[in-house]
Amino acid sequence: MTDSTSTTDSQIVFDYKNLKTLKKFITEQGKIQPRRLTKLTAKQQRALTRAVKQARILALLPFMGQS
Repeated sequence: MTDSTSTTDSQIVFDYKNLKTLKKFITEQGKIQPRRLTKLTAKQQRALTRAVKQARILALLPFMGQS
């Protein structure tokens, strides 16, 4: 398995354990970036949101950004 993003036929799979990839889609305040900035499809954005929320619940990512 390569990184957490598997790019086969422009299909991206997000994994809550790969923080390096998830941090690319989170602002400094800790918010998930909107679709218009990330250029993801609706399905990919939902998968990203699900992965980020799982990582937050497991304390892998903070709920709030660095202040």
